[in-house]
Amino acid sequence: MAINKPLILTILFLLLTGCGKPLPENRMNYAGYWTSHNMVIAIHPDGTVNYQRIQGRTTTSVNGPLAEFAGDDFVVGIGFLTTTFNVSEPPRQVDGVWQMTVDGVRLTKVVSPEEP
Repeated sequence: MAINKPLILTILFLLLTGCGKPLPENRMNYAGYWTSHNMVIAIHPDGTVNYQRIQGRTTTSVNGPLAEFAGDDFVVGIGFLTTTFNVSEPPRQVDGVWQMTVDGVRLTKVVSPEEP
């Protein structure tokens, strides 16, 4: 019997995203599509997080469920497969524009390309 790797990866992804906790009411300001010139983080109200960062020739991607908040930081993943995002400046409005700083990068909240 041949193993269908794309099917197994899809099933694992669906299981992982199904384990997310919705954002707590007091953290809804984290929800949105946050960008900079080399980083994008999409934090969905249902607790799903999609992250991509380009540094030189290296692209890092993390997609998974929100596990928890640790202070202003947030943890994505399950079990031992987690990534902690260091939030040095939590979401706030600056001159009417939402901003936050994650892993040393200033991000701005924009309209998601998925929204009409």
